[in-house]
Amino acid sequence: MAKRLIQPLEPAGPLPPHRLALWDLGFRPFYLLAALFAALSVPLWALQFSGAIAQPWLRGPLWHAHEMVFGYTLAIVVGFLFTAGRNWSGQPTPTGPALMVLAGLWLAGRVLVLTPFGVAAAAANVAFPLLAAAGLWRALRAGGNRRNYFFVGLLLAWAGAAAVLHLGQLQWLSLPAGLGLPVALDLVLFIIVVMTGRVVPMFTNNGVPGARARREPRLETVALGSVLALLAADALGLQGLPLVLLATLALAAHTARWCLWQPWKTWRQPLVWVLHAAYFWLLVHLGLRAAAALGWVAAGPATHALTVGLIGMLTLGMITRTALGHTGRPLRAGRIETAAYLAMLGAALARVVPPLLDAAWLLPAVAASAVLWSLAFVLYLVRYTPLLLWPRADGQPG
Repeated sequence: MAKRLIQPLEPAGPLPPHRLALWDLGFRPFYLLAALFAALSVPLWALQFSGAIAQPWLRGPLWHAHEMVFGYTLAIVVGFLFTAGRNWSGQPTPTGPALMVLAGLWLAGRVLVLTPFGVAAAAANVAFPLLAAAGLWRALRAGGNRRNYFFVGLLLAWAGAAAVLHLGQLQWLSLPAGLGLPVALDLVLFIIVVMTGRVVPMFTNNGVPGARARREPRLETVALGSVLALLAADALGLQGLPLVLLATLALAAHTARWCLWQPWKTWRQPLVWVLHAAYFWLLVHLGLRAAAALGWVAAGPATHALTVGLIGMLTLGMITRTALGHTGRPLRAGRIETAAYLAMLGAALARVVPPLLDAAWLLPAVAASAVLWSLAFVLYLVRYTPLLLWPRADGQPG
C-alpha cells in the first residue's frame, strides 16, 4: 500500500478541459469531504443525541468531539499537507487511486463510529493518519525535505491519540475514554502555531500594502514551546496553578506574536483578516483556559474558543485561500467568502460568549452556533465545489 502512495507528478498528456480533476491533488477531495461533513455533522450529532441513530459506537458529546478532531480537522490537515508537501519536496504526494483509497478510509471511519463495530471503527481511524503519514514521508524523503519531517511525526502522534481513545472505549486500556481528545487538540494547536508563523506574516505583507508583519526568533521559540508544554501538561493530567502559569505564559507569547503581524492593517482584505481574526481566538482560548483552571469559568467556552473560533475560522480561511491558489484563480475573497467568514465568526461568538454570561443560555447558544457553522460551510460548498471538481483555470496540473 505504501508504495502505491506515489503517483506521477506530471500528466502523461494534455489536460482535457472538462475532465473530473477531483483526484489530482490532496486538497481537492479532502476539502470537499471536510466541508460536506462539517455542514452535516452537527445535525447528525443532534440525531444521535436524541436517540434517532441506534447503537452508536461513540455516543453523544464524545462522538461530536471525536469527529471534529479526527474527522473534519484531520481531513483538512491531510489535504493541506499533501498539497503543500508536493511544493516543499518537488515530489508527488498521493493522487489518483491511492488518494481514492485514503478518502475511502476516511469515509469509513466516519460511518463506523455510528455503528456497534468498535474494533473496525478503531482500525479505520488509526489507519488513516498512519497511511497519510506514509504518503507524506515518501515525498519529503525523496525530495530531501528534512525540515518538514516533523509533520510526519505529528500525523503519527495523531494516530496514537486516536488509538488511545478507541482502546479506552473498547476497555482494552485502563485509561479515561477521552484521554486522546485533549492531546489531539494540542497536536492540532501545535500544527496551527507552526503554520501560522510561516504563512500569516507572508500573506499579510503580500496582500496588504504597507504592512510590515514580522517574526522574532526568540519569541517564536517561546510561543511554540509554550504549546508543547501545554500538550505535555494535558498528557500528564496537570491541573491547578501549574496549568494557570503555563496558559498565562502562552497567552503573553502569542499576544506579542499576533501584534507583530499587524492585524489592524488587514481589515480591508478578507482573505487576510480572517486569519488574524482566527488567531485572536487562540488568545481568547488561552485566557479562558487559565480562568477555567482557577475555577472562575467552566471549561466549555475555552474549548470552543479553540475549536469553533481558532480551528473553524482558520481552516475556513485556509481552504478558501489554498483552493483559489491551487486552482489557478486570483487570490481575492468575494461576497460569498466574506459572508462565510462572518458566519463562522458569529458561530464562535454565539458558542463562547452567552454561556459565559449565563449558563441558562447554553442550549440556544449551541443551536445558534450550529446554524451559523453549517451556513459557513454551505456557502463554501456553493462557491468551491466546481473549483474542486474541475481542472485548474490556467490548465496546469494539480
